[in-house]
Order: sequence, then C-alpha cells, then structure tokens
Amino acid sequence: MSEEIRLMKGNEAIAHAAIRYGADGYFGYPITPQSEILETLEAEMPWEKTGMVVLQAESEVAAINMVYGGASTGKRVMTSSSSPGVSLKQEGVSYIAGAELPCLIVNVMRGGPGLGTIQPSQADYFQTVKGGGHGDYRLIALAPSSVQEMADFVALGFDLAFKYRNPAIILADGIIGQMMEKVVLPPFRPRRTEEEIIAQCPWAARGKTNGRKPNVITSLELDPAKMEENNIRFQAKYRKIEENEVRYEEFLCEDADYLLIAFGSSARICQKVVENARAEGIKVGLLRPITLWPFPTKAIAAYADRVKGMLSVELNAGQMVEDVRLAVNGKVKVEHFGRLGGIVFTPDEVLNALKEKLF
Repeated sequence: MSEEIRLMKGNEAIAHAAIRYGADGYFGYPITPQSEILETLEAEMPWEKTGMVVLQAESEVAAINMVYGGASTGKRVMTSSSSPGVSLKQEGVSYIAGAELPCLIVNVMRGGPGLGTIQPSQADYFQTVKGGGHGDYRLIALAPSSVQEMADFVALGFDLAFKYRNPAIILADGIIGQMMEKVVLPPFRPRRTEEEIIAQCPWAARGKTNGRKPNVITSLELDPAKMEENNIRFQAKYRKIEENEVRYEEFLCEDADYLLIAFGSSARICQKVVENARAEGIKVGLLRPITLWPFPTKAIAAYADRVKGMLSVELNAGQMVEDVRLAVNGKVKVEHFGRLGGIVFTPDEVLNALKEKLF
C-alpha cells in the first residue's frame, strides 16, 4: 500500500508507523498519556495484516524483558510507556544496551517525580540522555515536535538502532502524544524473511547454527579485563554515533542576538516566541535539538561568539540547560526557563523570561 494522509494523534501515528515499517513485535503496558499506542495497535490487529505480534504484558518489567528476548533474535521489536513506566524498565534497558541489541523504546512524558500527574512534562531528559539504568551506556534519543515526526521517527529509530546495534528511544511528551495533526503515513514495508534476518543480523540467536558457533546473547562478563574491553568497544561506538548522527533544526538563527534552545513541544511554542520577539525588534532565533543524544554540542557552541545570551526553554526545572552550558563553555550567558507539574508555558511567559534573564 502507498503512503496515506490521515488526521490523528501523535500516539496513534506511532502505532500506524510501526505497522507500516514492518515491525515484528510490540510489548507494552497501558499508562497515560501514551495508552493510545497500545490501544491503536490492538484495534488495527496487525497480526492479521502483517504478522506483527502485539502483546499487553503483565507489567512494564515484563514488557522490556520481552523486548530483550525478541531483539536477541534479530527481530524489530519495540515498547512504549510514560515516565513512571519507563522508570520500571530501566534495568532491562541497561541489559539490552549491554548485550548490544537494537530495539525501539517510546516515552511519552508526564509530570513527576513519583506518580505525579498525567499532564505533559519534559522532566525525563536526565533519565534518557544520562543513562536511567546502571552502567556506562547511551541511548540514541530522538525528540519529535510534531505528529509527523512521531511517525517518521519510528523508521529512523529502528534504522539507527540496527545500524549501531544499540537501543533507540523516541522521547516525546504528553502534548505531542495527545495532539492531533495531519500526518503522511509511509507506505507499507514487508516484514523481513528469516533469511533476511540471518543475513542482516549474523550476531542473533536464531536456533539452528548451520555449523557455526552458537550466538550467545548476554550482558554478563565475570572477567573484569574482558568487561573493560566490552566497555571500551561501547565507548568507541558511542563516539562514532556522536560523529555521524547529530540532528537539529535552526529557525531564524542567522542574525540572532539571542538564542532559544528547546525540544519537543517547547520548541513549537518557541517558534511563536521568536515571531513575537522580532515583531518587537528583538532578534531572537531558535535551535531545536532533534537528537537529544547525540546532543548538537558543536552547533550550539558555534553561536557562543555570535549571540548575547541563550535561554534553554524546557517543561522541567532545568535539565537540558546543563548540556547547553557545557557546549558554550562559559563563553556566553545561558539561563533556563520552565514550568513544572504539567503546566505549559505561553509564548509571552517565555519572552518575558528572556528579557528578565538575559537583557
């Protein structure tokens, strides 16, 4: 089937894109504000259309370990949840990263800490880019700011995960997950055959060995010297990802005196801030990180000698602002503005904060 134009929620777009991508399996558990991903998959019944497995696990812990098992066989598998549920998955995420397995994780963030609120937040930035689980590992983190990107990043996330044998995550928030927009859904891809999986994933545990040594999938290594070798290999892979996979978007940055840094729904609001500021004669630009890791450090650093100040705009108490400050290395003033508890700021609030903190 060809591409299709639909009006749908961001969560629904994730589900439809996964089916059309040729995903092999989804394992999840309902939690607001991402439950429509699981609900849409169940309603679409892809097991009848493509053979995709969709399973509501008994818990978030069970779901991420099902992903671990499916990924071990070279299958395209995914899970989704919202903030507290993603916290429960962190041990499994670390195991998957340690076993160098590709998979896709979706987090539609809500306010915390604790059970918090079902309203939108961006307070899982630290958990995502600094490693929410144990050990030295990284997740390839994509931050959509539209329903279209929710759909597009399913394919991108899976492709990057398999390219580097590393888990990838789509870090959205409740606004992007629940809002409705026009989206162009991609054409259907056929699921890979067993022969294609074996050819593309020679590392996978596939049962029959055909004379080769069995593939053992594990993150356990009791010899510290070998474990150090594993970690050195991981770090080399992460440096390669940082060199090749940084993605960001610039909006009216060429002549900007002040720079807003924002991702996801905050970036959408900040586009209006830029327009309002320029209407007042204040030259403001917006840089939107699309990959939160790898972070666009060099791109932000390039503006340190060109602007008078930067404002990191986030729906949290100040998390990404730390990476912005590291990027500029003290060359320019960097401040933070955010709202907490699920309250979404207005363009006027952001503009007023820019004036108060940077003028």
